[in-house]
Amino acid sequence: MKKTGKSMSRLFSQRVPYLFLSPALALLFIFFVLPVGAAFLMSFTDFDLYTLGDFGSLRWVGFNNYLALFQNALFWQALQNTAYFVLLAVPLSIAASLGMALALDAKAVRLKPLFRLGFFAPVVTTLVAVAVVWRYLYHPSYGLFNWLLSFVGIAPVDWLGNPVWAMPALVLLAVWKNFGYNMMIFLAGLQGVSQDLRDAARIDGAGPWQEFLNITIPQLAPTTTFVALTTVIGYCQFFAEPYVMTNGGPLNQTMSVVLLMYREGFRFWKMGYAAALAFVLFALILGISLSFMQVRREKAAI
Repeated sequence: MKKTGKSMSRLFSQRVPYLFLSPALALLFIFFVLPVGAAFLMSFTDFDLYTLGDFGSLRWVGFNNYLALFQNALFWQALQNTAYFVLLAVPLSIAASLGMALALDAKAVRLKPLFRLGFFAPVVTTLVAVAVVWRYLYHPSYGLFNWLLSFVGIAPVDWLGNPVWAMPALVLLAVWKNFGYNMMIFLAGLQGVSQDLRDAARIDGAGPWQEFLNITIPQLAPTTTFVALTTVIGYCQFFAEPYVMTNGGPLNQTMSVVLLMYREGFRFWKMGYAAALAFVLFALILGISLSFMQVRREKAAI
């Protein structure tokens, strides 16, 4: 009888964690797994505005959406713009985040909480409010940037209307708005850098630059990998900046993959086509993530 009671108690204790996890898993299944599965099936159909009124008109088109996508020149333009944005913004964001984290980690800096608040404030600020300010800064006639350029004899630049400068302008905005988040992560990572190694390096005559290259950077490798991966994933999905600032122009030079997906799905109501575009982007991000993890494993194994 005692053995039976113990076995029942053990069985109950083993199932209790699943009991507490079940509400969260149920919500995850209902609001994530089911919609993603439905969107995946939708990508093989011609789901559009008319289908919302009559589901009987829905047709299975197989891979036609994907084939049409790869034959669309605008998709390749958006993919190129997204790659350009990622390749330019990610290194700048990481460099700015790490630089500010190192500066705030220095013992000589006073009022650290105030600086942290100031650098992190843009992260939690609504992009619409930020866009209003930055559109003024980028204004070709009375913007702050062109006013500063006038002191060195450079003619005013139409930052958001020039196909050459529109994307770098958005990169600068994105880096300024988002670097504070990664800065906080780097600050946390710097707390784990061994002070004993730093002291030993200084005793051996290492300068600040040598200490940074040979101690700080290797110790921050896991943090840097995490920051780089999350930043790449986030910037591959950049949408709000071109949507608010340029609407994809000029000449589609700031058209991103997600902005194109939004246009196709919610402006032209080609939901099946937009779903196919979403899963192509998902495959690209998944490939990048797996590559990051593979490189990290190889480096850890050395």
